[in-house]
Amino acid sequence: MKEEIVAYFKNLQDTICKGLEQADGKAKFAEDKWVREGGGGGRTRVIQNGDVIEKGGVNFSEVFGPAPAFLSKSPSSFFASGVSLVIHPGSPMIPIIHMNVRYLRLEGLDQKLKTSEWFGGGIDLTPIYVDEADATYFHQTLKAACDRFHPSFYPEFKKWADDYFFIKHRNETRGIGGIFFDHVGQDEKSLKIPLGQFFEFVQAVGNTFLPMYSHLIRKNKNKPFGEKEKQWQLMRRGRYAEFNLVYDRGTKFGLETNGRTESILMSLPPRVTWTYNFVPEKNSEEEMTLDMLKKGIEWVKK
Repeated sequence: MKEEIVAYFKNLQDTICKGLEQADGKAKFAEDKWVREGGGGGRTRVIQNGDVIEKGGVNFSEVFGPAPAFLSKSPSSFFASGVSLVIHPGSPMIPIIHMNVRYLRLEGLDQKLKTSEWFGGGIDLTPIYVDEADATYFHQTLKAACDRFHPSFYPEFKKWADDYFFIKHRNETRGIGGIFFDHVGQDEKSLKIPLGQFFEFVQAVGNTFLPMYSHLIRKNKNKPFGEKEKQWQLMRRGRYAEFNLVYDRGTKFGLETNGRTESILMSLPPRVTWTYNFVPEKNSEEEMTLDMLKKGIEWVKK
């Protein structure tokens, strides 16, 4: 199934890049192919200075070789492939979005060690200003994709996202969450879904991204904003950078497996601000957004 998975991830990157270029209307992706010392490589695609997207990247990778110690304590080889993307719009009215879908396989070099393989990934949304209608639409879209496969997927993966995309040292979530899953398919953590069927779910998640985010772009790109909103955007981007550099598993995995640094840090925003001890005005849009950056909000009403 490995070849089928890789083919899907490559096609997903192509489809998303084409769709984002259409949504932006100006900028085009530049491709940078790279080779990993030790095995494999990838295609980094970056879009910048568009009418909608200030900076974004859609990366495909396929890497393999001896497994690093954090993946396996026993001598093993690994294979990993996936698509990872982050989009930073120019307008503070359009949310930042992140998606990652990936497959990983470990093979023990000792015959006593069994082969282990699993999927991971998810989608989360980071609005600069939380729009409750957008948040509901985003979560309803993800829930519909999840419900096609298992009734427990959305509530379980939503909670996982709330817990994962949490900036502990700020006591706030990175955004409004989404879904997150990892190590699904391994026997000890299986949700009783065959690996092949879970690959279908991963494809459903990947295919959800473009129509959903294109809708959010169209809905919000013409909303007016001023300098106050831009400064708030730069501060919220600072929180985004803090999470990626301190907590993000994908960043750590890429750096610890000698991945390409430019591709790994592609997720960072182009410009950020850290304002000392910023306190928003009472009853302001900024204060209301901070009040909704917490775990456990049920965006989809039952």
